[in-house]
Amino acid sequence: MWHMRALWGSRAGRDYLSDALTLLPGWTREGRQIKRTLVIDDSQHAALTERIKVVADALHLQPEVRRLDGRTQIRLTPRDGETITEGEVTLAARIEDAYRTVTSGA
Repeated sequence: MWHMRALWGSRAGRDYLSDALTLLPGWTREGRQIKRTLVIDDSQHAALTERIKVVADALHLQPEVRRLDGRTQIRLTPRDGETITEGEVTLAARIEDAYRTVTSGA
């Protein structure tokens, strides 16, 4: 069975992560996590948080989502605390989709 995780731990994996993050505008890497800050209102925050919870549960991830000074801050940290995996990047992409939906009024 082939696991992508091996790719993420290699030099090619670091390049892959950089490439993936360029496709996710607003997401930045900070140490062993990726993060994003969004300026949205309270009702959009509530809707986005619910959508994030559904996707995060399906991916077995635990993002940190908090509201501070009119901003929603999202941090994705690997469960093992070591290596950002395809799971965190997938969740970030799904959060972007949810963010677009919530802010478009759909």
